[in-house]
Amino acid sequence: MKSTTLRFLAFLCALCAFASNSASVAAPPNIVIFLADDLGWADVPWHGSTYKLPHLDKLANESVKLEAFYVHPMCSPTRAALMTGRYASRFGVTAAQNPRALPWNTVTLARALKSAGYETCLTGKWHLGSKPDEGPQKFGFDHGYGSLAGGVTPDTHLYKDGPFQRTWHRNGQFVEEEGHVTDLIAREAVRWLEQRGDKPFFLYVPFTAIHVPMQEAEKWQRMNAHLADPAQRLRAACASHMDDAIGQVLAALDRKRVRDNTVVIFFGDNGAHPPGENQGGAYHGDFGKLRVGNDNKPWRGHKTEVYEGGIRVPGLVSLFGKLKPAEVYAPLHVVDWMPTLCALAGVKLEGDLKWDGLNFWPLVAQQEVNWPVRTLYSAAPGFRAQMVRHGDWKLVVTGGVDQRPNEQKANAGKAAPQPAEELFHLATDPGETKNLAREQPEMLAEMKRRLAAISARDKDAVAND
Repeated sequence: MKSTTLRFLAFLCALCAFASNSASVAAPPNIVIFLADDLGWADVPWHGSTYKLPHLDKLANESVKLEAFYVHPMCSPTRAALMTGRYASRFGVTAAQNPRALPWNTVTLARALKSAGYETCLTGKWHLGSKPDEGPQKFGFDHGYGSLAGGVTPDTHLYKDGPFQRTWHRNGQFVEEEGHVTDLIAREAVRWLEQRGDKPFFLYVPFTAIHVPMQEAEKWQRMNAHLADPAQRLRAACASHMDDAIGQVLAALDRKRVRDNTVVIFFGDNGAHPPGENQGGAYHGDFGKLRVGNDNKPWRGHKTEVYEGGIRVPGLVSLFGKLKPAEVYAPLHVVDWMPTLCALAGVKLEGDLKWDGLNFWPLVAQQEVNWPVRTLYSAAPGFRAQMVRHGDWKLVVTGGVDQRPNEQKANAGKAAPQPAEELFHLATDPGETKNLAREQPEMLAEMKRRLAAISARDKDAVAND
């Protein structure tokens, strides 16, 4: 009788331990997203860069590396896709823009997570509506801080000359603060984390680094003294400064003892741009004539283009102790984050959100899963080029939209330019050097049908409310 009782008690203890362990695994995870600005494929150590990024390098060694991760070729489109799970072209967003990008009633990632009990914060660059009453606090974030518009001057935090020059805000109220933009973004993120209680949280940290104009202290320049080119040294210094900010946020997670239940995500918003003046156009101040930028080798192309160099970026996802370090080569897209994170958080959504993305957590968690061959899509600014990738095949159509001025369009004597069609097989030609359109007419026709089908829903949710 005694032994039976002991066995029963042991069974109860084991059952309680199993239930406790299951609850800890199944509990909604915290979510932290780091988004780098203009950081391309070749700018990170795990792709061969010599930029000094010790915190990101360590994170990469602990993460699942997303080695075929796609975004849109400019900042606002990628941010819109992240927030909605839809290609940004559905909202008519194809380039960096200051007008409001999303309809007011859009179910954003932040709104979805809030409905599941999450506390939400954005500290950094918004660029989905540059007026104070169009900021992140209007789209599901409890706390919003940083630049409502795009990249800013490092120390004065000003956007380009014009109506949106004053942009630095906290919850929609303009603020004046001292300090380097990268330090301020990190400081706000850490302070917000330290105030958290027991509720799950979503922290979105879109840096302005490494967008022009760049200005960095000697400390970060010395860290990259091995780079002889002063333009590359400055760009690397800007990246190292951002890396340090990421390290500060990760350290705050460790201090809070929440790192083992926090999904940490890092990726770039588009490929690196080619060498261009650090002045960056109409920014107030003098930031020198250095021509900063980089290639995106081994990929072809740069920011604003739908070749691989413009849209294929470094990506990491980590859940400390629960995701095994690995490399995933299945093509994934920024639109996949919303379905994936909503599934992890247990979000219950009503209605069809018309997601273009899929939940890829089973893939990165290395569960048994047959990941589908799917069609990915992206449009260049103004729809001047579009691409679809399906399996190893990729089609780039340039000039499919008539980009001529109205007076030229009205000239009946001149026909619209014919679109150029480029068909690539990425498995054998990852650098997109050989156009197979003439050699593979049947595949070209199939890919054109896929492009027509997937682009048919473009502009179906334009923010005209």
